[in-house]
Amino acid sequence: MKIDRRSFIVRTSSLMLGTALASRTAFAQSATYPASPVRVIIPYPPGAATDALGRMAADQWSKSLNQSFVVENRGGGGTMIGTRMLATAAADGYTLGMIDSAFTINPGLRGAEVPYDTLKDFQPISQIASAPFVMVVHPSVDAHDLASFIALAKSKPGTLSYGSAGVGSGPHLAGEQLRQHADIDILHVPYRGGGTVITDLLGGQVDFAFATVPTLAEHIKAGSLRAIAVTTGERVNRLPDVPTFGELGYPGVDLTPLFGLIAPAGLPDDILDTLSRIIQESVRSGEMHDRLTSMGFIPVGSTPTEFQQRIEAEVKKWTEIIQRGGFAEQ
Repeated sequence: MKIDRRSFIVRTSSLMLGTALASRTAFAQSATYPASPVRVIIPYPPGAATDALGRMAADQWSKSLNQSFVVENRGGGGTMIGTRMLATAAADGYTLGMIDSAFTINPGLRGAEVPYDTLKDFQPISQIASAPFVMVVHPSVDAHDLASFIALAKSKPGTLSYGSAGVGSGPHLAGEQLRQHADIDILHVPYRGGGTVITDLLGGQVDFAFATVPTLAEHIKAGSLRAIAVTTGERVNRLPDVPTFGELGYPGVDLTPLFGLIAPAGLPDDILDTLSRIIQESVRSGEMHDRLTSMGFIPVGSTPTEFQQRIEAEVKKWTEIIQRGGFAEQ
């Protein structure tokens, strides 16, 4: 077959031009992301720690990317309602979601009830921060350190009570870790919200509790609660005199709640890179880093791969603890 050289050149040039234009268009779309407001789903009602952190972060991202990041509270279902909305959203970078440790606890706690695949239906972007837990007791409890608390619990099995925001919540699992590793019999009192727990603890209706350092630091400073130990590998800057459980011989009491940003699975790599970079830059230095630190959070700013690995490790850990405790809802 005879080839028309002129036609061949025209067709080839057109193809090359089309490819170049497509590449330039894709680059332009990437360079202008986000071109419209971004929705950030928070699976809690307003006022929760995850909500407060999410709003602070969204404000920072709005400044960094010159586009609105709009918080949308979708509480309920143990965070599963809002998280399911995220799982079914378009993977275009315009619907993102904040998560905390409930995201990694639910697979072991709720099993088949979870309406999405925690490890497959999402793209981790970055862990923004963690918030160390601290164990505190009411001043009426005759225990000034962990050794005396454990001795008291063993002398009065089943009487020392602690409150949490519900079965499977972070504070409950921290108490469950202590029960399992110290071999003590303590009474768990589940509440419908964390705020009520602190109110009742301050009033002496429960004997002790676990909560984040940002939540309890002022009460500890005022002397209305007594700090026993923190659940991190290292001491916390805001409570430098409070030892870790590891220092005291109980490294298995290890709970450092994570707070981070995820997207539906399939997020384009260029958008993932943009979001991850912005979070890492804002968290590791500058105004947001300083605000997080002053509030008692530990800034992280991980890569997507690091965040994925942390999520997988947390799911495995909590599933094992829940199974040993025998309180899975499945």
